[in-house]
Amino acid sequence: MSKLDYRKLRRAGRWIDVRHRGLGMWAYTLNRITGTGLVVYLYLHLCFLSLLLRGPNAWDSFVAVAHSPFVLALDLILLAGILIHGLNGLRITLTGLGVGVGAQRALFVTLMTVSAVALCVAALRIFGG
Repeated sequence: MSKLDYRKLRRAGRWIDVRHRGLGMWAYTLNRITGTGLVVYLYLHLCFLSLLLRGPNAWDSFVAVAHSPFVLALDLILLAGILIHGLNGLRITLTGLGVGVGAQRALFVTLMTVSAVALCVAALRIFGG
């Protein structure tokens, strides 16, 4: 029977521990999560577009469901993913080109604030009428 190496176990536990993560790590994680979510959405979008092959009745019933508040909330989550991923990608591109390398933290906070404001405006437009 092999002996359990507690040092390796603690090291693995630190990978999961989120208490001592910097803003850069959160930006990295946020970009990966939103990117994965957008890929999943793209696949689902193509699956739902295949309803067009079943005729107008299937499509019309899907459109009726798509206007429900639950699906509109999902659309808002999709928009949040697009805004966060897109603006964070813009930050990564700018810093990759050497623009704002010393101000990555401020750039991230600014772009995420722009994202939050745009998301609030979109929510008012979607749910406000």
